Amino acid sequence: MASASLNPYAAAGVDTAAGDLAVELMKSSVRATHRPEVLGDVGGFAGLFDARALREFDHPLLATSTDGVGTKIAIARAIDKHDTVGIDLVGMVVDDIVVVGARPLFMTDYIACGKVVPTRIAGIVAGIARGCAETGVALVGGETAEHPGLLADDDYDIAGAATGVVEAADLLGRERVVTGDVVLALASSGLHSNGFSLVRRIMTDRGISYTDTAAELGSATSWGEALLEPTRLYTTPLLRLVEELRPTSGVHALSHVTGGGIAANLARVLPRGTWVDLDRTRWSPPAVFRVLADAGRITLEQTEGTWNLGVGFLAVVAADQAEAAVAALGREGIAAWPVGDVRAGVLPEGDFEQGAKGVDGGAVRLVGSYPDGAN
Repeated sequence: MASASLNPYAAAGVDTAAGDLAVELMKSSVRATHRPEVLGDVGGFAGLFDARALREFDHPLLATSTDGVGTKIAIARAIDKHDTVGIDLVGMVVDDIVVVGARPLFMTDYIACGKVVPTRIAGIVAGIARGCAETGVALVGGETAEHPGLLADDDYDIAGAATGVVEAADLLGRERVVTGDVVLALASSGLHSNGFSLVRRIMTDRGISYTDTAAELGSATSWGEALLEPTRLYTTPLLRLVEELRPTSGVHALSHVTGGGIAANLARVLPRGTWVDLDRTRWSPPAVFRVLADAGRITLEQTEGTWNLGVGFLAVVAADQAEAAVAALGREGIAAWPVGDVRAGVLPEGDFEQGAKGVDGGAVRLVGSYPDGAN
């Protein structure tokens, strides 16, 4: 191997040999996600997916989404644990696709770092592969880019994009929502991947280290490990739910509770002229939200536009199918419960979120008070 003095790129801080080693270390994880439709192997310029799989559709619509994990990565770096943020990435990307009822097909990832540490990169990709395997999506390619001088040696960021397909006649969304539909809340696994700038500020202001034991959460693990709890993946259970209720078209709309909080994300999938009161009394936000809010000297209500407060997804279902939907999700290991119903007419006075992210949708507000204690 040529020395750095003979390799100007290496002298500039880019280690292509480390990049090659990282690819070798991640190959088995990536291959494990490959479906029969995937052509070629890891390392090509482009991932290939056999589109003949779409022949089973009468009118296939392709759905696509892209996202990242945000500042949760700072906590992964702080405790040098990188094998779960890839699961978070899949959750942020693939679970947006299922909102329209689409089945995910394939995904690509992008990792930017200050310095390639092969085992760290392989750990990140192993987490992505685990998430892909759980959601039935093939990881067909990706890129690891070394940016010396732009990022510090231990800095990195990750992003991804995925594509799925849905039959046009089965597309979910606000057009299916009718007055009287029931809104179901689906339990989250914790903070997921949103609101970590607030989390980090609270931790800093209160002088809490990520390596401190999280005794306040009733945990023997460190705060860092507790905060890195992976995002719950909803794609497979929700696709099964849609299929189970399909004879009666029981699922009308879905909402992924990410940036913007519960009310704003539900408002995006409701038709204009409708509104929902979400009843806070129907669930108790888990301890991690309560402890962080107390530490930050803020109320849970003040965090509703930032954290999911224990609700990772919302499903709008036909009223006569709500009980069946709750039971079906329970069989998938996801607690679900009714939190409101869709109404139409004159909007009552109150603090509503109306539409979001440029969508001119319905209106949503949270009412009542959260019960005391843990879930």
